Amino acid sequence: MLELRPGCECCDSDLPPDSPNARICSFECTFCADCADGVLAGRCPNCGGELVRRPVRPVDKLARFPASTVRKVKPGGCRPVPE
Repeated sequence: MLELRPGCECCDSDLPPDSPNARICSFECTFCADCADGVLAGRCPNCGGELVRRPVRPVDKLARFPASTVRKVKPGGCRPVPE
């Protein structure tokens, strides 16, 4: 089950469970659309994987399967993935 992390690892902007602006890689590293599409150019800075839109968990499922409250933020923000 996806953690649905609460914020962008680069800029720490809020990403609630229903956010259409959340992007994740296959390891669930989480970024906002601005950082993912901008400085990261669609690649996870942690694993180099593709960043895709995070699915939205239906509201009626959040009570039983809540989103994570643990924030992970990179000190100093993100750097692009070297080519």
